[in-house]
Amino acid sequence: MSLTAEQIQSNWIEFMGNIEKYITGERQQKLLDFYKKYEERISLMPAAHKKEYHNSFPGGYVDHVNRVVAASLKIYDVWCEFEMDRSTFTIEELVFSAINHDLGKMGDENSASYIPQTDKWRREKLGEEYMFNKEVPFASVPDRGLFMLQSHGVSYTFNEMLAIQTHDGLYDDANVKYLKTFMPEQKPRTSLPFILHQADLMSARIEFEKEWLPKFNKTATPPSPKPSTSAKKKALSSVSSSGLKSMLDSL
Repeated sequence: MSLTAEQIQSNWIEFMGNIEKYITGERQQKLLDFYKKYEERISLMPAAHKKEYHNSFPGGYVDHVNRVVAASLKIYDVWCEFEMDRSTFTIEELVFSAINHDLGKMGDENSASYIPQTDKWRREKLGEEYMFNKEVPFASVPDRGLFMLQSHGVSYTFNEMLAIQTHDGLYDDANVKYLKTFMPEQKPRTSLPFILHQADLMSARIEFEKEWLPKFNKTATPPSPKPSTSAKKKALSSVSSSGLKSMLDSL
């Protein structure tokens, strides 16, 4: 799969719009400033390094995050319909957690985590469009994301920390201590982590299906119509960064 320059820019506008709509107070501006600072890198990031995972293409990260935000809000409504105790967390906490759940994939202040794979064999045989940047010290995605937020003065609540920390559910062994316990006092005091995990799991699965099921089922997916030159110019006119504009114009 791939996204056009127009789709990447539209996704970025939606991404920033979610911050403006759902995040309040002083941290709204701090979060906007943080993402504006790293706009070039984050708007073009993949969501994964291998095609076999999900959204491993330029712009795949923001596309995924936007889907998780939308899915989280829908799943929240379902949980409320089944009489969830909605007093244990807020909608802002839900959306903040969804927006930032995979932030650690960006890397650190100086370097991206994912860089283009230079090994032709690994790219063609293993589907590795990207490789991990050895200049970036290792850290888990949740840990790095939370560190990036706090190091840029963006505060988060205990609920948000727990949700971001455990968003991969029991697919991450580090979450066993939080999610696989039989003592009531040790269980999460809110359903927020479970809603975020369901939204992330569903989004990643849908992205996998969009990429792979047509190939498995041998059904031809018609290519998306190429946008007109005028439409591309209109989308690029809203991009302030000359570097980002140049990269988007090449797509």
